[in-house]
Amino acid sequence: MEKTRIAIVGAGLAGLHAAWLLEQQGVHDYVLLEARDETGGRIVSLPVPASASLTAGQTAGAFNRFDLGPSWFWPDFQPELGRLVESLGLQSFRQHETGDMVLERTPNGPAQRMAGYVGSPPSMRLVGGMGALTDALRSRLNPSRLVVGQTVLRLRALAGHVELDAEDATGRVTTWQAEHVLLALPPRLAVRSIQFEPALPAELAREWADTATWMAPHAKYLAVFDTPFWREQGLSGEARSARGPMVEIHDASMPGGSAALFGFIGVPARTRQRVPEAELRRLCRAQLVRLFGSQAENPHFDIIRDWAQDPFTATPDDLDADGHHAMAPAVRAATGPWQDRLTGIGSEWSPQFPGYLAGAIEAAGLGVSALALKRSSASAPPTACLPPAAPLHAPVSCP
Repeated sequence: MEKTRIAIVGAGLAGLHAAWLLEQQGVHDYVLLEARDETGGRIVSLPVPASASLTAGQTAGAFNRFDLGPSWFWPDFQPELGRLVESLGLQSFRQHETGDMVLERTPNGPAQRMAGYVGSPPSMRLVGGMGALTDALRSRLNPSRLVVGQTVLRLRALAGHVELDAEDATGRVTTWQAEHVLLALPPRLAVRSIQFEPALPAELAREWADTATWMAPHAKYLAVFDTPFWREQGLSGEARSARGPMVEIHDASMPGGSAALFGFIGVPARTRQRVPEAELRRLCRAQLVRLFGSQAENPHFDIIRDWAQDPFTATPDDLDADGHHAMAPAVRAATGPWQDRLTGIGSEWSPQFPGYLAGAIEAAGLGVSALALKRSSASAPPTACLPPAAPLHAPVSCP
């Protein structure tokens, strides 16, 4: 059995940030367990394949990557995430929105060009994709504290500690003993994929199971090109469509790197299960040709990331979800054996930004701060309890 003070389940943005905050507080006795073989969670920044040709001035460097998960943040009203990006020395840039946009207002009508608009506050992206953020956090951690390829199957609340059973790809199970567990994964995924012994309070389990996971029902299509030819036509690369298969499209080009377009696929998750990926990609390419012209017909490469098919993101409940951001559930049990032993810190537990990147930062910060307060309270010596107005010789009883 392995022993640690704090176990973090999930090495997405929330888990990585929590580990970094612990390191900054001088807490090095933790373990960060990740079911996938890589860190990042729902943040996936795809590099340009070596087979894709690059034009003059383009570089196949680490920055030339494209987001298949979340892409944007808004530092103007998400200052904590903005400060983190700055402190890590990452470069950000505005989402390209200059030019007209294209609309398909009806399923059978022609595409129409109309004046575009620039969002305010601006949507910001990172050079190198959002993976630059998770990469930067991971690089600042003690690598011996991170264990990938470990799927947590069970949590047992025992006297004074919690035991975690984690399984690797070969079926080998490792048991960890921890004082506290930070759940850095979606609430619904946690309650559906982890066995809790004893069971979580019924109301808490129901609340977690009813909390939709952001990105879980979604699929994104990405196409990479030589140049952003749509900009030469005075188009921003932005489109909305009632015809589909993509309902919303944006310019995904990387400054100094490759040109790209990405779109959110509006076909429901259950329907996508019955459509071969090659056919769905063909339909997406045909839509780009309708909207942006024949130059869109042959991208260097294109890909679909269907998050509903990712077992470490989605559950069967997510196949019918509406894809909207959910209200944050309770982060911990109020009573019982799980009280003060288990805290939710994934993005969906964020009070202000549930489901957003900024939510992962907020929820992780709140969870780690609560642990620090708990440690401080446990180590503080008992103090005398004296009402401010009590006479010096009056008897005093502490509550």
